[in-house]
Amino acid sequence: MTPPETTYPEMTPAQASNPLLTVDGLSVSFGGNRVIEDLSFSVQPGKTLAIVGESGSGKSVTSLSIMRLADMMGARFDAGRILFGARNLLTETQKDMRAIRGKDIAMIFQEPMTSLNPVYTIGDQICETLMLHEKMGKAAALAEAIRLLGMVRLPDAAELVKRYPHQLSGGMRQRVMIAMALACRPKVLIADEPTTALDVTIQAQILNIMRELQKELGMALIFITHDMGVVAEMADDVVVMWKGRKVEEGKVTDIFASPQHPYTRALLSAVPKLGSMAGEDYPKRLPLTVLEDGEPKTVGEERVQNTARTDGAPLLSVRDLFVRFDVRKTILGKVTHRCSAVSNVSFDIYPGETLALVGESGSGKSTIGRAVQQLQATHSGDISFKGKSLAGMSAAERFALRQKVQYIFQDPFASLDPRKTVGFSIAEPITTHGLISGRKAIQRRVDELLERVGLTSAHASRYPHEFSGGQRQRVCIARALASDPELIIADEALSALDVSIQAQVINLFMDLQAERGLAYLFISHDMAVVEKMSHRVAVLYLGQIMEMGSRRQVFETPAHDYTRRLLSAVPVADPTRVRTTAMLDGEIPSSTRRVGDEPALLVREEIHPGHLVAKSA
Repeated sequence: MTPPETTYPEMTPAQASNPLLTVDGLSVSFGGNRVIEDLSFSVQPGKTLAIVGESGSGKSVTSLSIMRLADMMGARFDAGRILFGARNLLTETQKDMRAIRGKDIAMIFQEPMTSLNPVYTIGDQICETLMLHEKMGKAAALAEAIRLLGMVRLPDAAELVKRYPHQLSGGMRQRVMIAMALACRPKVLIADEPTTALDVTIQAQILNIMRELQKELGMALIFITHDMGVVAEMADDVVVMWKGRKVEEGKVTDIFASPQHPYTRALLSAVPKLGSMAGEDYPKRLPLTVLEDGEPKTVGEERVQNTARTDGAPLLSVRDLFVRFDVRKTILGKVTHRCSAVSNVSFDIYPGETLALVGESGSGKSTIGRAVQQLQATHSGDISFKGKSLAGMSAAERFALRQKVQYIFQDPFASLDPRKTVGFSIAEPITTHGLISGRKAIQRRVDELLERVGLTSAHASRYPHEFSGGQRQRVCIARALASDPELIIADEALSALDVSIQAQVINLFMDLQAERGLAYLFISHDMAVVEKMSHRVAVLYLGQIMEMGSRRQVFETPAHDYTRRLLSAVPVADPTRVRTTAMLDGEIPSSTRRVGDEPALLVREEIHPGHLVAKSA
């Protein structure tokens, strides 16, 4: 049973002109550390305010303060007001806030795995919101949950409501969070990096959904992001934050056309632009624009990243890889439906080479990375490292291989132990593999690694919850480097980073590759970053490779329709550019099928040397 559609009256001009939410002179501290200083802004009904700034600038603390969730983290509100209509949210009790949260003000959190309850199904968690705030019965709430999941382009919504968060990919979890936030049609939606884990095609659809709901409801949207392409597409106004302060505010067109503050100019100069590498055969390390004494300065060298040693044997070989998951069984335990996550995938990675895996959420990118790292059992196929098959290795050899192959996970908070300091987490692989002896020597190595990824030795004694999302990801990169690996699997390793830090980490990856001959399996949905740092690219769709070739072949002469679609969906950091992102029609494709109804295996043909394209079944 589908609940009846709710109709909403048109806003009067007076309602449209009054701010729905106003932050006035807000100052927030944690202990003796002031993290937000005298912050003021307002957002109108039907308008979008983007808050941008580097990791640790106070963007997420601002959103948590509005929701009054920062209280639970030990925040102290030193000054200011947060006005929602006539109510000052800072004076409301937590009991009163529970009636507002989710109903009138909803939030999409940055890290979906830590925001979803692992012991409840997806359906139960969406139904809880609807039953609590909308007073729906269980059957009506479940029907509405299925509709919401379909709205955010999730396949098999009727089956998905029965699954648990760990059974979904990162991008699918993020879409579940978006569906939950939109469930009660809030007046104010705070979106904290809502499309970070999403590929560009799904991102385009989600942004469309948000725009449509905004028009329909007059919803005010606060968009916290580091993706300046999304800011250009979505925002009416922009607030730029730096070190807890607002340094610039204005219309989106003014901010992009003539940024006034040096930090804003440095931020915009760091945005990777799709097509900027046209005509280049290899990735290129580019100088960075950083702030020195309050002024933007260019630092670092420009270097062609011709590091791939393809004349010898490959470091990693994957042949005819299949990975399947049993997703439905009869009452007697007989499997009736399987998810063909990866089908007939083959590729090589050479020392010093970066191979990028791109494709939509759920296309099998992370599953391939987990299979290479021995975190995921395979159905069939062969994975070999330095010519030796994993299947033929002893337990001791497999353990030693984990030192040489390191994984940087998509969700940095979920991959760090909350009870251990980050210094302990970085030192753990060093001690596990016996790479360095002596406590002082290990401490020196930890300090070096922290400084190498843009942190300081003082951060070693802190715990994961004391860092921003971007800082946590840099800790994970330092931990991966600790065991001196030969291959790093970077699973959306840059997605949690703002553009200025992202540019630094890209150059860090390139420097390490040039110094140590490191190879990368780079899993990403950010096509501009992939173009900037990869030697070869493989495009995945529903577990199969649609196109594979050099970076230049795939980006400059894409031969498969799906590759062209991916590239056309990339948001462009230009607010004057008019985009039409029409909703996709037809059935949402799913990799789950009945047992016996296996997906057709596509044949790839070589249209140019090294450029493979799948032929239609």
